[in-house]
Amino acid sequence: MDFIQKIVDLGPTVVLPVIIFLFGLVLKMKPGRAFRAGLTVGIGFIGVNLIIGLLVDNLGPAAKDMVERLGIDLSIIDVGWPATSAIAFGSTVGALAIPIGLIVNFILLIVGLTKTLNIDLWNLWHIAFTGALVSIMTDSFAMGIVTASVHAIVLLVLADMSQKHVEKFYGYPNISFPHGTSTPYILFAWPLEKLFNMIPGFKNLKADPESIQKRLGILGESTVLGLILGLIIGILAGWNAKEVLNLGVSTAAVMLLLPRMVSILMEGLAPVSESASEFVKSKFPGREVFIGMDSALAVGHPAAIASSLIMVPIVLLLAIIVPGNKVLPFGDLATIPFIVSMMVPIFRGNVIRTVVASTIALGFGLLLATYISPLFTQAAKNVGFSFPEGTNSISSLVDGAVPTTAIFLFGAKLGYIGLMIIALIALATAYYINKRPNKTNES
Repeated sequence: MDFIQKIVDLGPTVVLPVIIFLFGLVLKMKPGRAFRAGLTVGIGFIGVNLIIGLLVDNLGPAAKDMVERLGIDLSIIDVGWPATSAIAFGSTVGALAIPIGLIVNFILLIVGLTKTLNIDLWNLWHIAFTGALVSIMTDSFAMGIVTASVHAIVLLVLADMSQKHVEKFYGYPNISFPHGTSTPYILFAWPLEKLFNMIPGFKNLKADPESIQKRLGILGESTVLGLILGLIIGILAGWNAKEVLNLGVSTAAVMLLLPRMVSILMEGLAPVSESASEFVKSKFPGREVFIGMDSALAVGHPAAIASSLIMVPIVLLLAIIVPGNKVLPFGDLATIPFIVSMMVPIFRGNVIRTVVASTIALGFGLLLATYISPLFTQAAKNVGFSFPEGTNSISSLVDGAVPTTAIFLFGAKLGYIGLMIIALIALATAYYINKRPNKTNES
């Protein structure tokens, strides 16, 4: 347990390069090439985190001032994903999350019920999160372990189902996203995409970054769009001219720099992906394997960033008008790109569709985050979490508002039967998409 915790404490920027290096050696890459690939991936992740940190540092104060101007007085504080992941990994279930994720993944790969080899081990905190909540709710450690195991299955299935969208839209061959925050939102995006295609007028509305740029010229360029959205957020926050301009330029910088940091990440992953494809072809003729990665690879797309910036004031408005909500969005406002990143390819980059779908999803998500707050707060107390001053109840949008959190909490109310039903549905879906290759990932 101590060894696993020490690995977790290193963080993804250290753990992932090591995993990439070892994975490369298993794939018979030359040690030098594998080392360079792992190091490049680590550098890319540091770059991505730096740019997201820039967004957090600027959007956080703006969101706080918007909250004060709007007079929002809500009793549950959104503490953000860093605190959420620490609480999840610090739980009794969290200590076993990485072994559980590895075992489940290897079993499904061996029997052919997944094509995803998830090397993004650090993000297994997502299965630890649901496991911890269910364990507290049911007062059963075993129920928490089962929940984490079934959650691992569900994420692999969703990753397989959405891989073709990832490849076609983002241009990432043989890469999937078994990410606990991003991928479950395809459960909203798919039915809404079919609904949007039935609405006269709306179905023909093109609002991807390329179409926006064609219509608006320079005003539609990603950096200029980031500038405009940043200026609007600064004005809504009631900032002075200097602060508004600084926020505008900072968001413009994010729009330009984040995709470039992601490209460095992909530079490191490309040779590993090629080697994995060759290895599988030689060892398992007729089979393909996807490398499961962090959805940080997707958040740099202009459509994802633009949609996320638009959603910041919308989420704050939702917090006021959604009946029954008690969560004050704050810590995760700057990580909304992770929430929208897997909806974007389903909507083919359409910013308007993404914003509408995100509004619906997070409207329900705020209620879910409110509902789980007592469990979340207890989990935080169990690990000795230091609460913000004057705060008694906490929650988060990541993963408190995620569809899978609702699925497992309400499923666990039926006991083991409920969790087994979820597992059977997931495994049946896995069997269908992996045994009928011509139908795989079509949606």
